Amino acid sequence: MKLGQWLGFLCLAIALVILWQIRQILLLVFTAVVLATALNSLVQRFQRAGMRRSAAVPLTLGLLLLVNILFIVLIVPPFLNQFLRLVELLPRAFAEVLEWVEYLVNQQPTWLPELELPTPSNLTRELQPLFRNLLENFFAFFSNSLTAVLQFLLVIVLTIMFLADPTSYRQAFLQLFPSFYRRRADEILVKCEVSLGNWLAGILINSLFIATLSGVGLWILQIQLVLAHALLAGLLNFIPNIGPTLSVVFPLTIALLDAPWKAVAVLILYLVIQQIESYWLTPTVMAQQISLLPAGTLVAQIFFANFFGFLGLLLALPLTVVAKTWIEEVLIKDVLDKWDKKPQWISVGVTEGLATLPLVDPVERDFPFTDSSAKDAAPGNAASAEAVASQDGQAIAPNNPENAPPEPPI
Repeated sequence: MKLGQWLGFLCLAIALVILWQIRQILLLVFTAVVLATALNSLVQRFQRAGMRRSAAVPLTLGLLLLVNILFIVLIVPPFLNQFLRLVELLPRAFAEVLEWVEYLVNQQPTWLPELELPTPSNLTRELQPLFRNLLENFFAFFSNSLTAVLQFLLVIVLTIMFLADPTSYRQAFLQLFPSFYRRRADEILVKCEVSLGNWLAGILINSLFIATLSGVGLWILQIQLVLAHALLAGLLNFIPNIGPTLSVVFPLTIALLDAPWKAVAVLILYLVIQQIESYWLTPTVMAQQISLLPAGTLVAQIFFANFFGFLGLLLALPLTVVAKTWIEEVLIKDVLDKWDKKPQWISVGVTEGLATLPLVDPVERDFPFTDSSAKDAAPGNAASAEAVASQDGQAIAPNNPENAPPEPPI
């Protein structure tokens, strides 16, 4: 490698180290980009209706603020009351579950091997260090909460900035690409914007559907704290694979306080809702969304949660959507699909078994004469030159009808 190549490789390594050190900030920037993309679709609708962007952006932000105020005033207070009541009931419901499991173990058939399960008192003794650690980290919890609030404010400010003038930030990002690839990179950004918009619209509809259906089903079964369970089911739907599993834990434990059959009914209800959402709603609503394999989604969740924490787990799906779009467009379409350098082999003379490189003009025709036959074909001997050219043509392209020898008369 030359000195310039070593310097370029060194600069790339330094850039990767810097990006790794500021990965949390980059994740917050990506969150702002996702929110700005969602709001920009509404701004573009207002623009298509004849409104200028300078008026469409404040109108969109005003509508968003109004929706948040209505949500905080109408939904948050009863949800907080029911959620606090849920936190109070969970320890009692957990003890009820342990007693029920212990009863089932004691009633097991004699032919089954004995199962040693921890008793409720032993579990309580083992969980005491955990509660003690939670109390000791009480002030650290508030410190982290303050950090979370500051990060949330940073995301809001960045979202408003991106939404006010997206073209300038887009052009600044495109400057990072070589000049010959900027037009192609802009096309990929458009596809990423469409994919993110489709994902966000689809996940909102799915979450609203699951929250509504869960609330109606739990109300019919007369389960306590219906609003808290329904909202948690809708919010946890933003986390695929893990969220739906967590959402069934709370109503299942609360149902055990009333009757075991209600717990079974709650489990069946959530299984039916997930089947409807997976096999009917998702294919219908997200028909235009980028397709993601379930195993790939789960691996992406584990990967982003490991490197970015809870926020990486929450944003695993949009990160996967964007990464999949760039991989398909850049690596597959622009590199691998055009990687076609397989040589075209042709036969030489009348021997079909021999092969040579693709049919090109002989090297001797571009350079001074190098062999004896070419020396005989000097400018002074035109007949000899024509004979040599004729022999070359027959040796390289014997199937050419102009160079083929005449057929003997019958």
